[in-house]
Amino acid sequence: MSYIEVKNVSFAYEEDGEQKRVLDNVSLNIEKGEFVAILGRNGSGKSTLAKLLNMILTPNSGEIFIDGINITGEVDDTLLLEVRKKIGMVFQNPDNQIFATIVEEDVAFGPENLGVESSEIRRRVDEALCAVGMSEYARHAPHKLSGGQKQRVAIAGVLAMDGECIIFDESTSMLDPQGRADITEVMQRLNKEKGKTVIHITHNMDEAEIADRVIVLDEVGIRLQGTPEEVFSDVRTIAELGLEAPQETQLCAMLTERGFDIPKGITGVERCADEIIAALGR
Repeated sequence: MSYIEVKNVSFAYEEDGEQKRVLDNVSLNIEKGEFVAILGRNGSGKSTLAKLLNMILTPNSGEIFIDGINITGEVDDTLLLEVRKKIGMVFQNPDNQIFATIVEEDVAFGPENLGVESSEIRRRVDEALCAVGMSEYARHAPHKLSGGQKQRVAIAGVLAMDGECIIFDESTSMLDPQGRADITEVMQRLNKEKGKTVIHITHNMDEAEIADRVIVLDEVGIRLQGTPEEVFSDVRTIAELGLEAPQETQLCAMLTERGFDIPKGITGVERCADEIIAALGR
């Protein structure tokens, strides 16, 4: 069984007295330790899916299993707490996730509420701040930090709860280019060095290049999924879904249409340059 299993899940919001369906019979699996990027334009159900996985919302139909536990069935409070410990979420706006007036106190908030012993909380807070590169700001006031730094604190707070999976729900969308690069680097480290299962929900195709697998949603469900190379090779479908493939992928696709021998789904500027040079016979 996969670490996360979503089986035939549908969800609709009530809007002006009518049901507005945003997920329709969606099924997907995510393995433990996998890095998955979930893409889609606004209204495709990305954030709704994140909230379903984090038990903020409950599906209208279908089932969701986290580490073998059906979170959509009758779950007693003890088991529910165990499941909630497994999955943390980093939201779009870090100001909605930071409560304390001192950084290290905010990071300690989660494990304190889980009843973790004080010396273990101290260890977790120090380790979490180190993991996101914020140790030197432990005694700072969060409201004086930059957007990217606040997001790192929010990530540290999730890490301190020692969960197995972290969902990043549009967590880079409010940041400048450097802030986005910093947070995506943290995601990679958490996945590769800490073994965390990472789900990155985004509309930024460039950020999805670093994932093991990409899932593209639209209003009817999953339209594309596979490795970044497999998904980005379908430049036309990506465009039909209101998204843009990475610039280097589009460039290589244009050159291929003009007769150059370049593989589909190229990602990364360096590989793009290498393939163009090779195609030119230099």
